[in-house]
Amino acid sequence: MHKDDFRSGFVALIGRPNVGKSTLMNHLIGQKIAIMSDKPQTTRNKIHGVLTREEGQIVFLDTPGIHKPRSKLGEFLVQTARNALDEVDLILFLIDAAEGEGPGDRFIMENLQGVETPVFLVVNKIDQVHPDDLLPLIDRYRNQFSFAEVIPISALQGNNTSTLVEQIFRYLPEGPQYYPADQITDHPERFIVGELIREKVLELTREEVPHSVAVVVEEMSKREEKDLIDVRATIYTERPSQKGILIGKKGALLKEVGKRARLEIEHLLGTRIFLDLWVKVKKDWRNEVLMLRQFGYTEDE
Repeated sequence: MHKDDFRSGFVALIGRPNVGKSTLMNHLIGQKIAIMSDKPQTTRNKIHGVLTREEGQIVFLDTPGIHKPRSKLGEFLVQTARNALDEVDLILFLIDAAEGEGPGDRFIMENLQGVETPVFLVVNKIDQVHPDDLLPLIDRYRNQFSFAEVIPISALQGNNTSTLVEQIFRYLPEGPQYYPADQITDHPERFIVGELIREKVLELTREEVPHSVAVVVEEMSKREEKDLIDVRATIYTERPSQKGILIGKKGALLKEVGKRARLEIEHLLGTRIFLDLWVKVKKDWRNEVLMLRQFGYTEDE
């Protein structure tokens, strides 16, 4: 392949919460860079995943799910997702074949009206539905929006994802290699470490905690003459009762969060780590613009 044929561009992954956007990106990149959880609003920042092949480079933006906002944090998440649509060469609109069409999907298609960027309809979780039910579902979406391509996949099992990648390259312009071939994300390690800790919190707590959790990695430093990295992080909640839940009886829950997160962080960094976790209360941080900035949810990202 001539170097002139190298294609590159930015691709936004959009869809209502829990349709499998992070699962798909992690599968395509081949490494865990986006946290996965069965709770909505898991992905908060635009995570760039980089897929480099001989034929080109795809830079994925995994945006927060577009939904009707209920707080300042919610407004920021929706705005982040909408802004991403203007910055990209292609949009992948993921839907959940098993759940079928919902008001959330119609809300997203309304937001896509007037967008000039080509949009693929990516029908995920096809392993969970009968093939006969797939075509009528696709037709319902096609009647509401003019999609450039429709591609059924299973992100979890990897079904048809190679076809999806081929089609993406067909739509990308000839361009430069934005990132080195071995780089899979443009986020600093500190951000991903914080996300892995937050993922474990979501795994281990009930409904009343997740939305009001933010993780700030205060320090990451290598110990002198030792193959060990010290990681100090603070988990912020909105209410003292949530802090109590997070710490657990005799600190048991926080200890389990730390244990699970440590294993994944060690795998990510390729070295042993000492993880020091703290829990603090910041009342109503989701509606405080200053606190949102402090926790990394800034408008200019």
